[in-house]
Amino acid sequence: MSATLESFRQGFPDFLLMTGTAGILLVLASTVYILLTPWKELALVRGGNGAAGLALSGAIAGLAIPIASCLASSLTLLDLIVWGVVALLLQLLTYRIIDMLLRDIPTRIQNDEAGAAIVLIAAKLAAAMILAAGLWDPNIGRI
Repeated sequence: MSATLESFRQGFPDFLLMTGTAGILLVLASTVYILLTPWKELALVRGGNGAAGLALSGAIAGLAIPIASCLASSLTLLDLIVWGVVALLLQLLTYRIIDMLLRDIPTRIQNDEAGAAIVLIAAKLAAAMILAAGLWDPNIGRI
């Protein structure tokens, strides 16, 4: 068997485990986010509310960025879970702070105001990129 195929055979199960765990972390974090927000994103999206769709999309992307950083830099499954949970908690805290600063976001989202959703998306993505960078140490792969 060639070295490439042997490397694939040995590494693929770890890839599936780590990537699957990161996916589960994203689903759990997205679920927690949906439960914590004062508006019901899924119902609003089903009803055609574009601002709710934008806000939810930004939240999912904002949660995925730090998880991806953890996945890229984690050395073990436990490492991924611990730092992934830390990243998710920090991102959820960031959302709550942004929500407090940008008052009346729930009403604006429910009223389908795209401008409010776009500002919320930008803040979530900016925070996610900063968190992701903070979780990465080029010397050892993570902080």
